[in-house]
Amino acid sequence: MFLMIGLGNPGDEYRYTRHNAGFLFIDYFAETEKFPVFRTKFDSLYVERVISGEKVILQKPQTFMNLSGRAVGQIVSFYKLPPEHIIVFHDDIDLQPFDVKVKFGGGHGGHNGLKSIDGTIGRDYWRVRIGIGRPILKEQVADYVLSRFSKIEFGKFESEIFSQIASLVLNKFLER
Repeated sequence: MFLMIGLGNPGDEYRYTRHNAGFLFIDYFAETEKFPVFRTKFDSLYVERVISGEKVILQKPQTFMNLSGRAVGQIVSFYKLPPEHIIVFHDDIDLQPFDVKVKFGGGHGGHNGLKSIDGTIGRDYWRVRIGIGRPILKEQVADYVLSRFSKIEFGKFESEIFSQIASLVLNKFLER
């Protein structure tokens, strides 16, 4: 069993923002892999389906980014998931736009969603870092991550980056 968690903020005003790259990937994966409709539980929207003989749970915490650990802790505790079966998808301002990096464990790098999760379940889980780039001035970070992708940027994420991440997940974790 694998838990795939997309980080973001709930609500239409945040839907296509850079900070919601995790939510956007989970929506993409749910659609392309034909998951049923998301349900509400664990302070989250979540859904499950079997892929290649493996149960896969998708989760989008609805607690806002800074409290993601509360929702993640609930579902991890309920399903008694080992750390190596937890994959968190999140935006990363330290990566160039459209770059993707995967690692197991590590620090939160100032990302409040990861900081919240680390405080709840520890630091040992998979992280899929989705590059969104960094604004020129440090004081612009909050406005930048909460700004919307342009149609061209989102189109590239959806057509190239999200499909690349989906292939990675299917091949690396689900051995399809």
